[in-house]
Order: sequence, then structure tokens, then C-alpha cells
Amino acid sequence: MEPHETVSFSIQTEVAPVFLSDLLLFIYQRYIVPLYRNFTNVRRWIIDGKEVLAFAFQDPRGLWYVDIEVKMGNPIEVKMTPGSREVPQTVLNKLKEDLIIAVQIFEEDIRRTTLYFAWVPHKGVVPEKTYAGRRKVLSQIFLRNMLLLFVIFIAFSYLIFLVAQEYTPIVLVVIQFFMVLFSDKIVKKMGDWPITADSPYVHILQYHIPAEEFGTFRQRYTRDMLLKIKKEIYDGTLALGRPVDLQVAQEVFSKYGINLRPENFLTKTINVYQIVKEAAGRFKMPVPKIMLANVIVPNAAATGPTPRLGLSLITTGLLVQLDEEEVFAVVGHEISHIKSRDPLALFALVSLEYLLRVYVLWPLFFIFGFFYFFLALGVIYFIAKFFEARADLEAAIKLGQPEILADALTKIGYRRIQFEMMPSTRIGSWLGMDPHPPVSFRIERLKNLKEPWKIKHTFLQSMKDCINGLLTELKF
Repeated sequence: MEPHETVSFSIQTEVAPVFLSDLLLFIYQRYIVPLYRNFTNVRRWIIDGKEVLAFAFQDPRGLWYVDIEVKMGNPIEVKMTPGSREVPQTVLNKLKEDLIIAVQIFEEDIRRTTLYFAWVPHKGVVPEKTYAGRRKVLSQIFLRNMLLLFVIFIAFSYLIFLVAQEYTPIVLVVIQFFMVLFSDKIVKKMGDWPITADSPYVHILQYHIPAEEFGTFRQRYTRDMLLKIKKEIYDGTLALGRPVDLQVAQEVFSKYGINLRPENFLTKTINVYQIVKEAAGRFKMPVPKIMLANVIVPNAAATGPTPRLGLSLITTGLLVQLDEEEVFAVVGHEISHIKSRDPLALFALVSLEYLLRVYVLWPLFFIFGFFYFFLALGVIYFIAKFFEARADLEAAIKLGQPEILADALTKIGYRRIQFEMMPSTRIGSWLGMDPHPPVSFRIERLKNLKEPWKIKHTFLQSMKDCINGLLTELKF
């Protein structure tokens, strides 16, 4: 693509059409106005019944500019036309990222007053959940590919060592190994519905409660009442083989004293099984077991010692926040972990450090104390970043659309991206106890991929990229 060519892309939004005008105003007030020195020729009009916001982004030195048009709809259509060949590709990438983040921030505001119902036909009706208490701890453990579980388990082993003496380390590693072997069954218990070829669809209802009514709504409608409403909508639609529709929803809501406004109502149906099946097919592996967790936080995970024993866990929040292509890209990333047996590799890495520390390096640990412990963990977490970077690269190669995975990461991690704008924060992300590289690094890397299919050794390339990424932040 030549820099002077028009760049077109779309942004799928979860908000109802009634909020699109507010979204356009939000982009103007929260993005353009604070950076008014960078934008000129701001204008607004209507084409074919859709509002359009147009503006120009100009180089501070006056050497070039980019004309931008944002046309409201679902999806939102964006056109960026560079005024010359001098416009850097990085500027176009940043403008696109900024607009996606602006939409996500607006959606987050709307989400606070939105009621979500999700169903998998013939699999029972369960309430929507948030990450809280014990479930939050377990979710955090498994959504990080069980690495944190290994670390916690090994730390706990020091207490057991006081009782079992010199045989404790070997016993603990064996126990951990069996936990890895059965990790698919452990993670399966965290899900709410299995997704199978016979029951492949997930149906989602979204109702944006007017802000002026939300306080009263929260006080009046308990979790049990919402579950009854959800069940009655299911019984009147999906249980009868009919799609979720506005008429039935209005009847049920009205029964419970809720005046449902049609313009605030949305439904969505996703064939999750087909998405996972297609992703697994690109990696030439069997379809893993699929579990759906009815949690509004967008995330996905993969575990299992081998491809045949793999399991993919997806949250309803991921299906709400991303479009199907983006869900496909995220699932491809998780499938890569299963295909490459990353849970086993991480287990081997942590167990090796543990056994070396206990049987060989114990004098060093005795001398340096917790400094050694934190150094060892830092190295392990940094190596774990290689696996995450490799999964991004493998997904880009197998699925062939690295920019879509980059957009998905932007939507999921937009708050983290804003946090990482400070160099010190990015360094902390590289050196901290997180198996993932900085989100901004992952996105930039995916957008800059040129002919990824020519990369022969994805793990070595990912190792090199991560090391270079850290050295760049440290200014080496």
C-alpha cells in the first residue's frame, strides 16, 4: 500500500443506533478538542441518513496532512486519505488506534448501564457473573496459561518441605505434572456452557438502560429477578426454536415493570463452534473442547497438555466486545498455545528452575535470599513472554490477518495501552510478573509484520523481538 492511497477500515460497535450521534460527539469532544492544535477543518454532515465527522490531522511542521472521515453506523466506517507520500505509516496506524480506543472508551461508559443476557440453547440458563472472590482468583490463574498457578504452588511447597524433607520437591513436581495433564478438566469446571457441534451458537441480548433510570433499576431488580426475566425470554424464544426478538423481550420486560425502549435493544448470535473449528483447522489440529464462561470481561484462554486434550475457554464479554473476525484472531492465538504445547513447556521451565534451586543452587538462595527468588521469577516471566509473542506470530501466519489481531488487542487492552504511554510503565511491563509483553509492543509488532509466512523459526524470532523490545525501552 502506498502512503498516499486512501486507507479504509471499519470499527464494529456494540452500542445501539440511538447512541451513534452521542458517539460522534464524544469523538469530537474527547479526542479532537483536547488536541485541537493537531486538527483542522473539522466539519459534520449527514450522508444517506448517517452522520459523518470529518477533520484533518496535520504535521506540526506543516509538511503533510491526513484527511479523515468517520461515518456513523454499525460498523463505523473510517476513511483516511494522506495528502502526500510523506505521511509515515506509523501516523496512520496511530490514528486508527486512537479512533478504536475512543470508541472503546465510549462503549465502556455505555456498558456501565447495559443489561446483558447470554444463552446457549439446551444448555440451561445461568446468571451473568463478574470476576469476584474465589472465581476471580481461579480465572486469573488459568487465563495466564497456568504459569501463576505453578509459581503459587512452588511457593507453597516451602511449607510442605518442613514436613516431607528431601523428597518434597520431586513429589511436588510430580503432582504438578498431573495437574498439567488434567488441566483441561480443571479449567472446564470454570466454564458455564460447553460449546459443541450440536450446540454451536451463543445468543446475546443487550439492553442499554437509560442513565436516568439506572439507579432505580439497580435498586429494584435483584440478581434472582433478572434470572427469572432471562429464563422467561429463553422459554418464549430459543426453547421453542425461535430467535430472541424484540416482541417477546418487550412482553417479558413489561411483565416485570420495565418499559423496554426498542432503540436501546440489540441482539447478537455467534457460531462459536465454527469459529474455533476454523481456527483449529488452520493449525491442522483437532477441534479442542470449548467452554463458554458467562463473564462480561473480555478474555480467552487455552490449556491442555496436547492438542487432543486441549481446551479453549471464551468469555461472553469477548463475544460482545469484538466482531467475529477479531474473535477468530484471538482464538487463533489461543489455539497456537495448544498446538505448541505451551502449558507443558511452561511447566518444564518452572519445574527445572525449582529443582535446580533446591538441589543445586540452594547455597545461592541462602546467601541472596529473596533477591534470587525475584530474579529467577523475573527471568521465568520474561521467557514466558516469548511464548506469548510466538502465539501472536503463529496466529498471524496461520490466519493471515495480523492487523485484525492487532485491532482485537487494541479493543481488549485499550486501558493498558493508555497506561503504557509512559516509558517507565512499558519497562515495568517488560520486567514485571506478567507473562505477556506490553500490549503496545504486541500491536506495533503485528502491524509491522511483512510477509510473516517467510519466518521459519517463530520462537527464535519472537525471542529476538522481545529482547530487542526490552533493549529499546532501556535505550540500549
